[in-house]
Amino acid sequence: MMKQISFPGEISSLAPIAIFLEELSLEAGLETKAHFGLQLAVDELVTNIITHAYEECGKRGDVLFEVEVDEKKLVLVIVDTGAFYDPTQKGRPVDLDKPLEERQIGGLGIYLALQSVDQFRYERQGNYNRNIITMLRPVDSIQ
Repeated sequence: MMKQISFPGEISSLAPIAIFLEELSLEAGLETKAHFGLQLAVDELVTNIITHAYEECGKRGDVLFEVEVDEKKLVLVIVDTGAFYDPTQKGRPVDLDKPLEERQIGGLGIYLALQSVDQFRYERQGNYNRNIITMLRPVDSIQ
């Protein structure tokens, strides 16, 4: 069964979203490391949506979460109506081997965030960005 919850596309929504994710992780039986990986990914994605897809483009909108939990996985879809942005296009920062002061700014957060989830994909449907995160549930949480 899918459920949905929406938050205003504003930085002040990050705290209530974190609470929502904590409750969701508990409900799905995610282990602590998986919960923190999910939290990192969602925080980075939503911050980018609010900052780049809404504020910098002079747009306002909500961030909608579609949630589906089954025996094996938790699927969380983050939907927004902001400007097109596919986080998978950035790829791995090429300068990770360089000293910090020589690296380009930007891109590392989203790269690390997407590495912290079991599966990530992006799709654009009409005027909607859909960031789809899959977290595998531990075998012992399945009832």
